[in-house]
Amino acid sequence: MNASDMSRPPGRRRPSRARARLLGALSAPGRAPASGPPPGTARGPAGARRPYQALLAAGVAALVAGVLCFAALRPGDAAADTVGAGGYTTTQVGPLPSGCGSISTDPRQWVTANAPSGAVPTNDWWSSILWKRTNCAYGEPLAANPLTFRAQAGGLGFSYTTTPSISGSATGPGEYHFPYREDFVAGVAQLNAPDVKVDGWSDWTVSPYLSDGARSLRATVGKGLPFAYFRTSGGNAQLTASGGAAPTVWSNSGSWIGYTINGHDYAAYAPSGATWTVSGSTISSSLAGKDYFSVAVLPTTASASDDDRKSLATTYGKSAYDHVTGTKASYRYDEAKSTVTTTYTYTTTAMEGGGTGTVAALLPHQWRYLASGTPLPQAYVSPRGALKVLTGIESFTTSMVFHGVLPEVPAVADSGGSDATTLQNYLAAEKSDPTKQVSDDTYWTGKGLGRAARLAEIADQTGNTAVRDAALSAIRSKLTDWFTASPGKTAHLFYYDRNWGTLIGYPASYGSDQELNDHHFHYGYYIAAAATLAKFDPQWASEDRYGGMVDLLIRDANNYDRADTRFPYLRDFDIYGGHDWASGHGSFAAGNNQESSSEGMNFDNALIQWGQATGNKAVRDAGIYMYTTQAAAIQDYWFDTKDQVFPRDFPHNEVGMVWSDGAAYSTWFSADPAKIQGINLLPVTGGHLYLGYDHDYVLTDYKDMLTNSGATQPLSWTDIWYEFLALGDGDRALADFRANSGFTSEEGESKAHTFHWIRNLAALGHVDTSVTADSPLSSVFTKNGERTYVASNITSTDLTVHFSDGTTLAVPPGKTVASGANEWSGGSATGGGDDGGTPTPTITPTVTPTGTPWKPTLYPQSDGSVLPAPGTTGTATLASAGGQTHDGTPTDPVTFTAEGVTLKYNGGATALDLAVDAGTAVGNGPQVRISYDRTGDGTWDRVETYHYFATDPVPGYEHYTQRTGLESATGSLGDLDGGTVRIEVWNAIGTNPTTLGTGDKSVVTLPYN
Repeated sequence: MNASDMSRPPGRRRPSRARARLLGALSAPGRAPASGPPPGTARGPAGARRPYQALLAAGVAALVAGVLCFAALRPGDAAADTVGAGGYTTTQVGPLPSGCGSISTDPRQWVTANAPSGAVPTNDWWSSILWKRTNCAYGEPLAANPLTFRAQAGGLGFSYTTTPSISGSATGPGEYHFPYREDFVAGVAQLNAPDVKVDGWSDWTVSPYLSDGARSLRATVGKGLPFAYFRTSGGNAQLTASGGAAPTVWSNSGSWIGYTINGHDYAAYAPSGATWTVSGSTISSSLAGKDYFSVAVLPTTASASDDDRKSLATTYGKSAYDHVTGTKASYRYDEAKSTVTTTYTYTTTAMEGGGTGTVAALLPHQWRYLASGTPLPQAYVSPRGALKVLTGIESFTTSMVFHGVLPEVPAVADSGGSDATTLQNYLAAEKSDPTKQVSDDTYWTGKGLGRAARLAEIADQTGNTAVRDAALSAIRSKLTDWFTASPGKTAHLFYYDRNWGTLIGYPASYGSDQELNDHHFHYGYYIAAAATLAKFDPQWASEDRYGGMVDLLIRDANNYDRADTRFPYLRDFDIYGGHDWASGHGSFAAGNNQESSSEGMNFDNALIQWGQATGNKAVRDAGIYMYTTQAAAIQDYWFDTKDQVFPRDFPHNEVGMVWSDGAAYSTWFSADPAKIQGINLLPVTGGHLYLGYDHDYVLTDYKDMLTNSGATQPLSWTDIWYEFLALGDGDRALADFRANSGFTSEEGESKAHTFHWIRNLAALGHVDTSVTADSPLSSVFTKNGERTYVASNITSTDLTVHFSDGTTLAVPPGKTVASGANEWSGGSATGGGDDGGTPTPTITPTVTPTGTPWKPTLYPQSDGSVLPAPGTTGTATLASAGGQTHDGTPTDPVTFTAEGVTLKYNGGATALDLAVDAGTAVGNGPQVRISYDRTGDGTWDRVETYHYFATDPVPGYEHYTQRTGLESATGSLGDLDGGTVRIEVWNAIGTNPTTLGTGDKSVVTLPYN
């Protein structure tokens, strides 16, 4: 399901196959939207989505990373269902994804032998040509923006629609689209391909392939590419204007031709020495005996002169022969600066000459944050607003600020009085059933888990250990059940399908099985709840318990590891578009779609929380990348906060869902304005503070909802709307809640969370985006000109958070701290508060520790010393093992020693995170031994040797952690009383030295308080 359907009975399922076929016929290419009653009167699942809401009303009212957590997917492995203490099944449980032909068992039916191996992508802007649902030969139009393409027997159709189709009213459902209106077809003379196949793909390109056996056409098209690139065989290249009208040619000299069709300017580039011939509606070229050409749409307007067109076509022509053959985005999170830098890179093949540059049309969420480069003065019209153009580039880079997330807003309001009693009464009412789920499927189970996680966080902050433990117990029980597959079990489990490369939970819901819809929506709740549980029960979250299953859910929805081909890379996330897509097949005339952008953000936030709780920075940083990028996309494409995206005549300030070719003020399940707008607000968590980045917009959106509802208070989802209002005006939201608290909670909500959220935001004020921090779990709020600094430390070691305005905040282990002019009190995050008290932290200056008193964190320094806090960045060199094996025996080790250590043992285990880099060397394996002399008498009371870590041959630090496992351990741990801790690191194998990062790069965390 594409968000919570609160108006429908739980468990209601997708339409019948017959009805789906009917709706598929209605969305066939070239068919205009049907007219009918207002949309939203009935809801179909995300995977049964139609191209327009009017149609809805009319039609239906392994590799290394893989070995660590998923070795079970190796064919022939007898323990194929085991992941740590849990597992999945490889025995089919229910119906598989369905489509044309044999796609249910062979998703590669529509790919060629040239296509990449591994799991096929789904949930993409071009998925309909690979996973055919309604047009079994050619799929649906592909809205790449600025161009839209449609495969057909004779070639690839081009559409550059600049006039939107707008329907609906100012107060009711409505939509806008830039529908496919074909200008011409690029093909090969006499080509008559029976279907289209996919010959390749990259991060934001796809290569459709058409062949009739005698002739063929291979195209490469992509998001933001004004060019389409072609390879041909068996005949002349041919451009045929649609509708029979002759194109207007404004330049035809040499190998390129400029022409206008339907008021849109194009340029086609043939090989040097070739010419173009115009005959009626057809432009053709023999390509001088070669097999390539390219076509570009120009960002010119009707007022442009022929000289303007020629000048721009000449500029584009400099890149016309540098065919884009691959695209890739890479991201980097700079923790100190709290920035996300994303580089979009193009791989090109020079068909002639030696050029490498291309032309890119940037979307608003890209050009607003462009790090360098100056776009052309001309821009393209698109469903996403103006697309600005860079020419002659090999890459471009964006830089965005990450403003942080929180496990939950802090308990800063007065802890006494009637409000405190009210909150505790609300909490007590939830003790017997914290999840309170309404249906037993993946989506509603997830919603229940999310509900319980919020209760656990609030109860812990306020010292209510009984409710906290009840909520954690419910989370643990449900997750453990779902993460365990046993013989004969057919419900509450996950099934891995090798052919599709996906993990499906059963009972499935809203097309999550047969259409692979909404996996990020469903699984985001599981991961977020697991992150909350991990803070209180880290053993449960370990790789050898249930952490591996959590990782599989992450990889299924948005695999962050390119080397892991068991799942497609970032399945649900449109890398160029900047946001998720919900439908697995995307087979609609309007392309793919997504409502509930906030549930997509719930998934991203879950990765941040889980990664932080488990020390997995790869997961954390993937979450931060998607979260920051998608937050920017939502501001533009769902909310249009700068009033620069929606068409001028579109009567709404926000939309319920975004389509590839437009957007709609509607949902799949309701015509209620509170739900149309509210579907992009839930669930409300500490990871949804982005909704308050523009607090003026919050008030505008709230007012619109009331106006469109014809009401003075929300008529449905009242709690969601009060919580949203609190991000813009907390005092008003609190007053409204006090006056109207008798509403029924939305199914993922509770009165306890709603009251906690509103009451504390009324004290905190607005989200302050002008200040950042060097910790991802942090935020800043402003009220009456005074700032409150908030940070959460969900680890077992002390943390000092540095804010960009010079403020520092000391955060004890397991605490959420809020501190400012009023010196708010902090709350516990990992089991504190048993005595009902909360610490009162202060803002402290930055202090560099000098050795004592010791803390549980030991940071090796390049001079062989150890500090209890990060020092100056440096390195140490581990000598080569000389081709010998020193596994378990320190040989030429680099040694770091801490003496005079007095700490109390907490019953846990040693943790480590060593930054190691073997450069391009193959076969190195650093190893570590940690020894404890508990009293400093010269006797090692405990010696732990960890398995060596096999480094990769790629420059850059890797993380050697305790997850490699203990190879041996002798003695026992206990309190340290003037004791000594020694850390020895050496190369156990390999023929090259290894670099060990020191100062602030590596840390050993002792199991001590």
